[in-house]
Amino acid sequence: MNNAYLMIGASVLMHVAWNLLARHVDTRANYLWWGLLAHLVLLGPWALWNLLVNAEWNQTLLLAMSVTALSNTLYFIALRRAYHFAPVALVYPLARSSPLLIAVWSWLFFADDLSLFEAVAIGVSVFGLWILSSSSGEGDTRHALPWTLLAAFCTSLYSLSDKVAVAYLPGFAEQLGFITVGYAASFIGLSLMQRKQTGSWIPPARPSWLKMLVGGICIGVAYALVVGAMRELPAAHAVAFTNGGIVLAVLLSVFVFHEKAHWQQRLAGAGVVSLGLILLGWVG
Repeated sequence: MNNAYLMIGASVLMHVAWNLLARHVDTRANYLWWGLLAHLVLLGPWALWNLLVNAEWNQTLLLAMSVTALSNTLYFIALRRAYHFAPVALVYPLARSSPLLIAVWSWLFFADDLSLFEAVAIGVSVFGLWILSSSSGEGDTRHALPWTLLAAFCTSLYSLSDKVAVAYLPGFAEQLGFITVGYAASFIGLSLMQRKQTGSWIPPARPSWLKMLVGGICIGVAYALVVGAMRELPAAHAVAFTNGGIVLAVLLSVFVFHEKAHWQQRLAGAGVVSLGLILLGWVG
């Protein structure tokens, strides 16, 4: 179990790292598009080879892979549409409220019962996310909310399919290969969206090679580490703990980047999220 928490901790740090880089990239560059492309070029061939050779192939794995690829693609599209109407500070915490949905789907379809204490802990952490989201005070919430809820729904779907698939993925390389299949589908979806919005398949700007390299390594590996942690943790637990990255991002924005807008409410929200995760870790 401790190994699972270490994997999630490493995932959180990598996730925060590439998101911090994204803050300093020209918005026209579509950093996620370049990051997925870098992942597919740098790690994709090795990961896919290990997946093909070493995975325990069966219909269940193929179905889980299909669900993850489709829902991951819809997640990225929905998130980008939501960002068109509202800032990241409002959209992303709500999109990360998915552990509640994951717990419901796990109970309905997999007979995985959470204890009352676990449900309360997850509820507390999600309530903290809502506090963070409400601190934004900007954007067209009415139009952003449906896309945000779709992103949260898709997160719950691919998290459950990841949990099913990981039983047939014996090692990290195979888990990364599984993620690569989903990211390839997401890259195609983002490219189609890029083409529709700008008339070009390639974003008009490009991040520096260093930022592309870091993104290519961190985006895929961070996700694969969470999938690996699901071998030992329930899906709702694993996804909830990854929200520790939001707490870290809030602390960095307030104390390192000196972003003081609504800082008291943001720190309060981060504190509530942390309390929920501490309670969940204690019971877990």
